[in-house]
Amino acid sequence: MAPAAARRKSRARIDLRRLGRAALLGSAARDKLPDAISHVVEAHRAHHPDADLEPLRRAYVLAESSHRGQMRKSGEPYITHPLAVTLILAELGAETTTLTASLLHDTVEDTEVTLDQVGEQFGEEVRYLVDGVTKLEKVDYGAAAEPETFRKMLVATGNDVRVMSIKLADRLHNMRTLGVMRPEKQARIAKVTRDVLIPLAERLGVQALKTELEDLVFAILHPEEYEHTRELIAENAARPGDPLAEVADEMRGVLREAGIPADVLIRPRHFVSVHRVARKRGRLRGTDFGRLLVLVNEDADCYGVLGELHTCMTPVVSEFKDFIAVPKFNLYQSLHTAVARPDGQVVEVLIRTHRMHKVAEAGVVALGNPYAPAADTPADPATQDAPADGERADPTRPGWLSRLLDWQQAAPDPDTFWSTLREDLAQDREITVFRPDGGALGLPEGATCVDAAYAQYGEDAHACIGARVNGRLATLSTVLRDGDTVQLLMGQDPASEPSREWLEHAHTPAARIAIQRWLAAHPGGGTDPDGIPATPASSAAPTPPAAVAESVGTARPAAARDGDGDGDSGGDPAAARTAAPARPGAATGAPAPRSRRADVLADRPGAAVRLAGCCTPVPPDEITGFAVRGGAVTVHRVECAAVAHMKSTGRAEIGVRWGNTTECRVTLVAESFGRPHLLADLTEAIALQGAEIVSATVEPPSQQRVRHTYTLQLPDAAHLPALMRAMRDVPGVYDVSRAQHQTPAS
Repeated sequence: MAPAAARRKSRARIDLRRLGRAALLGSAARDKLPDAISHVVEAHRAHHPDADLEPLRRAYVLAESSHRGQMRKSGEPYITHPLAVTLILAELGAETTTLTASLLHDTVEDTEVTLDQVGEQFGEEVRYLVDGVTKLEKVDYGAAAEPETFRKMLVATGNDVRVMSIKLADRLHNMRTLGVMRPEKQARIAKVTRDVLIPLAERLGVQALKTELEDLVFAILHPEEYEHTRELIAENAARPGDPLAEVADEMRGVLREAGIPADVLIRPRHFVSVHRVARKRGRLRGTDFGRLLVLVNEDADCYGVLGELHTCMTPVVSEFKDFIAVPKFNLYQSLHTAVARPDGQVVEVLIRTHRMHKVAEAGVVALGNPYAPAADTPADPATQDAPADGERADPTRPGWLSRLLDWQQAAPDPDTFWSTLREDLAQDREITVFRPDGGALGLPEGATCVDAAYAQYGEDAHACIGARVNGRLATLSTVLRDGDTVQLLMGQDPASEPSREWLEHAHTPAARIAIQRWLAAHPGGGTDPDGIPATPASSAAPTPPAAVAESVGTARPAAARDGDGDGDSGGDPAAARTAAPARPGAATGAPAPRSRRADVLADRPGAAVRLAGCCTPVPPDEITGFAVRGGAVTVHRVECAAVAHMKSTGRAEIGVRWGNTTECRVTLVAESFGRPHLLADLTEAIALQGAEIVSATVEPPSQQRVRHTYTLQLPDAAHLPALMRAMRDVPGVYDVSRAQHQTPAS
């Protein structure tokens, strides 16, 4: 017994032979609906009570007369196939134009009817859809598929998703009647359905088609496992008592008392879902064979139901997911949660509105005709004609399809497009990550910061120099998780280029194709893994990254640093050559002349006072002092780690306060990503703020990161916040902080 039939025992099975006989008898009297499409009409009116049925009548008459005499391999008249496909779409809620095209979808391919005739009798919308489905019929989806043909067909689908909707319903009916084929042909068709059409159904949100196709493929390709799963389902159905029904009754009582109108339904798992749960959990219990579906009228009621269930029942909080606030890539919206029974069984619960449920089942099919004029807008005959192929863009297509259309244009060749498409279709789970501005990005599971960069910026992501994930600095190879917040750090250098290593961490077609295109256009280009641009063999090797500690004085403006005015002659972030000539004594390593520091008064007359180097306090920092050897007083910021350490050892504090002078010396730490001209730009920013560089240290790059430590003399401590902001504004710098050594001072 087919899986669909097992799930739909309450529905009378449609007698295709009876429909076939009705088709052979021809249409009824003119202007009267033929009996053969009564099932279609009934299903259509359930979703669209006011629909004009005349196009359906005329489409059936044309299809029946055109296919008359043609027979399917199963023995029925051929007209039973377009009738069954149209009924599938009608049950999903497709609008009249889609159903009309569905009745005619094989006429141009298999009969003498032409596209022009379809357009003359039914309009350009129907003609466009029939043409798209006819082209899809010519596509070989198997291993020998012609990639360029498939690319064109998929682009046509992107221009109107109703084309693929009809194709999916067509494949479903063919799979339902596949038993008349030879086993090897059944297996071939089932594999193509599994590899291409089921993932497409998932991405278009047509879950009702996707789940039945999965079960039919499962029965053909894995007959033994399918039979075992069928037995498990049958055994569970024969057991006395249904724990799902008991929990459903309890939920109805809870919601009734709360005054929330809701339908609580038991939603049995389909065969493949039961099989997956069995493999994951081993022994199955009663609640594993289905889930509870709660349908309400308003979005707010969804959260009301959630609150009542979590209050009155035992929630499994780790199972909660909110796909209403953040819909899935395929339009799906619902709240997911779970509650535990006293016996330990866990019941999964789906909460959604009736509208959300319709979209969850039918996906893009439920969106209607994207080109129909609004209800309050008079139809304009001049706008009813469909534009030429490739010029229209379906406003209802989901984000995945929009991304596909974007990167298919960027694919360097058809084979690359085909291979990346197959890889993308094989990834059946998607995550949502958030930008700092609140926007969201949909990415496949396993995506990295590289993928997020290209998803957000396209080819401008070549300039990405790093990322923060949930506020923490992360490498571009970091794998993202559902719900992460990702801030992408972009460089401003027009010469920025991607790293060859990025290809190893790129999982999305958009990222891989963009990087491959750049590398193909720039042979020998690309940065090495630590972010430093690759140096041609003929060029002089850059100065090895090493710590630099020297007095460099005040930097000159960028244009004065070297002869060509580009601001840097070397580009090595570790070399302090970009600064102005050092003051006297710098060349020999002698200490720079001591500058004035902010005055500090201590409550110990005559004692020498010095500012601690571990936290470099400046006015108006809150400060405290401690006596050290020789009777001197060392001044720390009160939040310095050394203060807590000395207090813990019983060291007595000495009162200190700032004097009248405002000049100060401070040590700042700048965290950045390595790039050409970075040191020059930083020193220029410091100089423009009127600060004098006493010393600078640049540590060797590590994982594309560079750490700079500057000791600076400021004429006024009040200028410190502005100085730190100016340093943070330098492209490539992601943080600037006051020096804070972790080793406690004595």
